[in-house]
Amino acid sequence: MIIYINDKPCKAETGDLLLHAAQLHNAHIGCICGGNGICQSCFVYIREGAELLSPPSDEEKAFISDKLFQEGGRLACQTVITGEGTIRLLTRAENLRRIVLGLNIPGFITYAQTIGYNVTRKLPEGAMNVVSRIKEGKLNPAESIGKIGNSIGYGANFALHTAMETLPVIQAPLAFVTDAMQKPASFISGTLQSPISLISGAANGIFNATSSMLCNASGGRLSLPGTSCSPSDVQKPKQVENVTITIK
Repeated sequence: MIIYINDKPCKAETGDLLLHAAQLHNAHIGCICGGNGICQSCFVYIREGAELLSPPSDEEKAFISDKLFQEGGRLACQTVITGEGTIRLLTRAENLRRIVLGLNIPGFITYAQTIGYNVTRKLPEGAMNVVSRIKEGKLNPAESIGKIGNSIGYGANFALHTAMETLPVIQAPLAFVTDAMQKPASFISGTLQSPISLISGAANGIFNATSSMLCNASGGRLSLPGTSCSPSDVQKPKQVENVTITIK
């Protein structure tokens, strides 16, 4: 099936987490905590296909207010695809970008009020949920740190992929820098060799041409230091044909 993340089509199957489907296709959904359900960076708005997703988890209920649930709010790291059909969603960042670019002032005010309400009402409950999961062994600190490390690696790869895809003009410089980093000695040698050869060749060409002109002008008697006149450098005078004129 195909799901649409910020209008980007991504292949997915039932049983997939929304976050994992996004990561497989370089579709942007935040994941600062690595999918531990504690940071809300993977918050998304479900615009279509909410019935094809798993019910909100306890982690989501701890962090998401009723107002945001009503607007389709979910945590992508907790939400599983449970049915076939069309699913469309927007990330929080993309939703805000569209509000701002559309100069939707009422929409921006509503957005700010809803987010502010969610933070003030749900932050204490969310913190208690994290503490409770640690005590119950549901949230392993060591495992959580590993997930965070993976998310950082994914974020770096996503940023590079986006840059290459959006700005193809930087692909050559990136390859240039990468080659320089991998083989610095050969890179420097190869980089300098071409201009030096070019300059050297041009200078030799000018020197030889000047010497040839001097040899020709002097009839082979003069040449530049370090050179000598060869027969090919001296043009032989044209032979004058004798003509006999008889006057009758």
